[in-house]
Amino acid sequence: MPITALFFDVGNTLLFPNRERMLRSLHARNIFPSEELLRKVERQTKPEFDALLESHAAIDHGFWQMYYSHLLEDLGLSDESICSDLVSCTRVSANWCDIRPGTREVLQRLARRYRLGVISNADGKIAEILDRCGIADCFETITDSGIVGKEKPHPEIFRSALKSLGVAPEESLYTGDLYSVDYLGSKQVGMQSVLFDVAGAYENRGLPRVESLEELESELSRPDSRVVHR
Repeated sequence: MPITALFFDVGNTLLFPNRERMLRSLHARNIFPSEELLRKVERQTKPEFDALLESHAAIDHGFWQMYYSHLLEDLGLSDESICSDLVSCTRVSANWCDIRPGTREVLQRLARRYRLGVISNADGKIAEILDRCGIADCFETITDSGIVGKEKPHPEIFRSALKSLGVAPEESLYTGDLYSVDYLGSKQVGMQSVLFDVAGAYENRGLPRVESLEELESELSRPDSRVVHR
């Protein structure tokens, strides 16, 4: 069935961390991790978290706890209060406000060919953040776990989003950055899925992946696309 609807994650897909806000505990100590280090830690943490979630371990926001624990270890720090503050800052939707140049333009072009929606694990305020970043109007619906009451990878949040657009799962493509949450979560309800893998955490896994919205747009236009089952 041809793709008629595209759904997007927000964090690390449409919007990216504001480092000044999220890493304030480190900056206050005159510690400024490089982007190279932050991406290295992301590549390390994602497979570990995926393995835990796939084993059905009870994890509550465990990804960021793992991520910052690894980061602090690499920085030679052992301070639970710093880790706690870093995790808390990351959970605030307003701190995800860095947007790549051209994002709005790509979304507008995609909206001419597809219906667009958002599915995000957030705090009930993601629509406000998307609006502040100038892209909320690109989407017909915004499904926020803080409002739905279920977080990805729970099937109910994906079904709620599909219902909001009135589209079938098999004619929908979901793009998100975490295999166990986004890719498997959407696949289990019958959606097509592609990973938004800027850090290269899944580069050698043989999974459908893109590193930019421009790359996704290009792939969607190809008859032999490696990210879409036509």
